[in-house]
Formats: sequence, C-alpha cells, structure tokens
Amino acid sequence: MSLLDSIIGANFRSEQAGRVVVFPGDRRNRGYLLKSEAEELRIRSFLKMFFCAHASILVLGCLLASAWSTDVSHVFDRQAEHVLRVGGIFLGIYLLVVGVPYLLLWSSYKKAFLNFVSPQDQVVVSGKRPGRQQITAVVIAVGLIALAISRFFLIRAK
Repeated sequence: MSLLDSIIGANFRSEQAGRVVVFPGDRRNRGYLLKSEAEELRIRSFLKMFFCAHASILVLGCLLASAWSTDVSHVFDRQAEHVLRVGGIFLGIYLLVVGVPYLLLWSSYKKAFLNFVSPQDQVVVSGKRPGRQQITAVVIAVGLIALAISRFFLIRAK
C-alpha cells in the first residue's frame, strides 16, 4: 500500500493558497484548492480506486493477451517461424482487450473527478510535480516486468 500511497501522494501538494490536488490527466498548471481534510481523504480514496482499476486493466489485459496470442500462434502451427507475427498478434489482441476497457475507464474518470471539486476552487500550480521521477521509475519497472512476462510466454519451450 505504501507504493500506492506514494503514487497518490504525488498528486497533492501544499501551495501558497493552501492544500491543492492536481488530478492526473488534467492540465499541468491547474490544481484545485481543498477545503478540508475530509475532502482530501475522499479524493485520495477515489484516486486509489482509479489507480487500482488502471493497474488491473493493464496487467490482466497483458496476461490475457499473452495467453490468447500463444493460442492463436499455435493455430498457425509455425509459432517459432516468425516472432514478429506473434508480436503483432499480441499487440492486436492487447489493444482490443486493454484499449476498450481503458478508454471507458478514462472517460468515466474524467467525468467523475469534476464531482469532487468545483471550478471556483481552481488555482494555478507552480513547478513540476514532486515525485515525478519515482512514478516514472515505477512505470518503467512495470513495463519491463510486462515485457519479460510476454517474452516468456512467446519464447517458452513446448
């Protein structure tokens, strides 16, 4: 949970105007002033739910696409003949399995985060987000793990 808390914590910061939340996917220099601790806790729980759904779609989609691409390559019965074809099959299935649910999640997220703040509380935020390098390192690590898992399933011995 500390990893998730650190990812969520990067969206909150103290500014001159007070405690501010900057939603991921929103404009960089726009934040919203928080009025109370309860409001911050409510937004934190919403962001945790969003990031858990986000990670679930990406990881489970990768595993499902990997399994399905292995099955499809066995149908062709020449899976070792052309790795690029298997990679293309994986990418096509991944875009279908992950792309559609992720677009639905993203559109509902964009509509939902406006329910937590009001346009009157909008403030201009200065500088870069703290912890951006940490989030980038986590994204790279997850990407490498996903690549290793997909490579394992594509190249494993039969």
